[in-house]
Amino acid sequence: MDIITENMLLVNDDVMKERERQNEKWGLQRHDYGYWLAILVEEVGEVAQAIQQGSVASKDTDADDLYTELIHVAAVASAIAEQVREEKR
Repeated sequence: MDIITENMLLVNDDVMKERERQNEKWGLQRHDYGYWLAILVEEVGEVAQAIQQGSVASKDTDADDLYTELIHVAAVASAIAEQVREEKR
């Protein structure tokens, strides 16, 4: 297996684990898309905070783990996509 495929599998596994964690914490979530967008944008904001760590713009309260924040964004997007698929059935 090449490194690209290995990384894809590892990242997607982490997204799946985060989706499972979210479901355990919050239960199955179904929202209107405006509310989903607010959740997703909040997570994207945490990615922006993590990216600026170490810069003059960073604050002590900023998220600092870029990888984890990116996994959160992917997991929320996945949850939205799951709802879209359900609604298309």
